[in-house]
Amino acid sequence: MNKISASIFLAMAVMTAIFLPACGDNPKTQTPTVATAPAAKTEPTPVKKELPVLRAYRGEEVTSPILFYIGDSLGFFQEYGVKVNVVGVLPAGQLVAAVVSGKLDIGGAHVNRTIAGISAGASIKAVVASTETSQRIPHMVGITNKNSPIKKSADLVGKKVGLARSGGCHEYTPYAYLKKNGVPDPKNSVEIIILPERILQQALRQGEIDLAMMHRTPEQIEQDGEFDILFSDYDVWGIVGGATPTYFSRDFIKENPEVVRSYVNGMAKTINWANANPYESRRITAERTNTPIDEIHEGLWAKDGIIHKDTVTMWVDLLKEFGEIKNHVEAEQVYTNEFNNFALNQGL
Repeated sequence: MNKISASIFLAMAVMTAIFLPACGDNPKTQTPTVATAPAAKTEPTPVKKELPVLRAYRGEEVTSPILFYIGDSLGFFQEYGVKVNVVGVLPAGQLVAAVVSGKLDIGGAHVNRTIAGISAGASIKAVVASTETSQRIPHMVGITNKNSPIKKSADLVGKKVGLARSGGCHEYTPYAYLKKNGVPDPKNSVEIIILPERILQQALRQGEIDLAMMHRTPEQIEQDGEFDILFSDYDVWGIVGGATPTYFSRDFIKENPEVVRSYVNGMAKTINWANANPYESRRITAERTNTPIDEIHEGLWAKDGIIHKDTVTMWVDLLKEFGEIKNHVEAEQVYTNEFNNFALNQGL
């Protein structure tokens, strides 16, 4: 091989050594693949959870703040996972039947209505307290004209007592007042006249009745300036007489315990707010019911929505004494605090 041939051969060998690795199968020298971006994830459309809706009522006449409206307006029920809708106006005497039949979910009036319903066989149970009573804010007052000769309990004997409805706090508060002050056979010592509460004062002015039982406060009566207060439920029982807990049917409680718990704790929060904000409670109620705010008196509610046994026992004994209930009812049949977180935290 001459020198020229040898030089060519050497050059080709060097070039082969340089380029051969680039075309080989060595994984360290493979041509990198171009990475493709992962497909964008599609987020599921949020599903708005529909809250259970409980059907409630309100009374025929708006004289005090309505907790259903307050809790709904402030979102307290929704906060605990339930909605409460006021679906109509119903007299207190029809509430038990409406709840038992399923036309309403929530009932509530003076606790004696709950007791009487249970005594008659209604399968209901109170789960959260509502009103209380005090000397400044009693549940009811019995009023007379300024010039009335009725100045003490004995003066009521043989007189006409005006009530918005028979039974309930309207009727049994004056009976208990007469009994406490030594009047024998109170139920037959006065004549009961049933009139709408809105016209009781006019009936009093016109002499159609001698005493009117009304859901008003002493402050309201004093501002009117034309009537005197003969007594209030606070004068009869102190703080234990004004209880008005709300209730469900036992079947509803059994089938929907967590819904009941949501309602109870939303109501308890509403109650505590209403006690701390009396004017705003009246304002919300006035707006929701189209009622002049001056016609709505300040309310007083049982702290934390806790039902107390003495308020129930007092009414059980009274109704039995006056023949309103025939079958004995134990307080434990009437109410429970088991769904109330405040009560549970206090060991009640």
